[in-house]
Amino acid sequence: MSLSHTAAEYMLSDALLPAPGGSRAKGLRLELPSDRLLKFVTVGLPLCLVSLAFAREFSAGLQISCFSPTNFTGKQSAYVDTACWDSLVHHGFDAEGHAVTKSLWVLKVFPYSLLVVAVLMYMPYLLWRYAAAPALHSDLLFIIDELDKSYNRSVRLVQHMRKVQQASAEPERFWEEYERARRERYFEFPLLERYLTCKQHAHSLVSIYVLRSLLLLFFMAATCLYLVFLHLNIFFQDEFSCSIKTGLLQAEPHIPPLIPCKLVFFSVFQLISLSVGGVYVLLIPVVIYNALQLCQWDKGLLSVYEMLPAFDLLSRKMLTCPVNDLNVILLFLRANISELTSFGRLNAVSALREATANKQDIDTVVDFMTLLAGLETTKPKH
Repeated sequence: MSLSHTAAEYMLSDALLPAPGGSRAKGLRLELPSDRLLKFVTVGLPLCLVSLAFAREFSAGLQISCFSPTNFTGKQSAYVDTACWDSLVHHGFDAEGHAVTKSLWVLKVFPYSLLVVAVLMYMPYLLWRYAAAPALHSDLLFIIDELDKSYNRSVRLVQHMRKVQQASAEPERFWEEYERARRERYFEFPLLERYLTCKQHAHSLVSIYVLRSLLLLFFMAATCLYLVFLHLNIFFQDEFSCSIKTGLLQAEPHIPPLIPCKLVFFSVFQLISLSVGGVYVLLIPVVIYNALQLCQWDKGLLSVYEMLPAFDLLSRKMLTCPVNDLNVILLFLRANISELTSFGRLNAVSALREATANKQDIDTVVDFMTLLAGLETTKPKH
């Protein structure tokens, strides 16, 4: 008998979760994997393409080639290229023959506008980092710690039950007291459950998350509209007519009124704009999907923790409208599941309960531990 008691003690001692070796604060992820991927693409893609455009500009030199008259010297041709690049104005004629001008200056600032796009795309993540991440970090630390402690309390409860049952002269009386304690909810974890209930009625985290998603959608849509505007008005004109008859050269008779020029970087800018716009259009549904995750509960996580005694946040239908801070916390708990040591063990117990023939004997992890500890022979059937 002593050997079985010793084996049960060792089994229950091994079931306890060890204290975390290091600080959990450094390992917590305060961004969902999909949001991290969105940040990497939306911010990194413009920066990467801009760096390629600048590298080509520095390596190739001037980004324009003008067809100067044949009687121009080399210095005069270089002056024409520089003057036309500085002005970047197309001189043409309308259908009635009137002279019209069209500025192509936006092509000159196109790489810098992509830098602005990258900064704008990073702003929603800065908002989340400084407005929501500190509070979320504290919530996750507390909830993860309490969930693991609640599991350990359940195992220690079974250890205490074994000692009391062995010392009790009337085993049936012991189990009657245990059932009465369960009915009166003496084994509940009020701090954790009430904290989660409080978060169910808070909306600060979910408001910032929705605002971040809306800002990201707005900036992506504005970028796509900006690129569409460039393609409809500028990016179909790689050749233009430049006039250098200004200032001291206005009275020079040997200078033609218009000089044809060609933008040598035109195809590169077209490819860059199409790449950025196409990727952003594809990412818009991803942003919408991430926001729509807040419209449904992640009940898989809490349903596993209902194996804890008197933890019935789902069965008591306390989860109403999912658009609240608790749902956001559940999403980030799922992303930090590796830090939640008790989840794996409770998940295994839940799977064993589903595979057990007499499911009515296993309601909580305490029931499962009592069966493993050898108390099932005296425990009354439900």
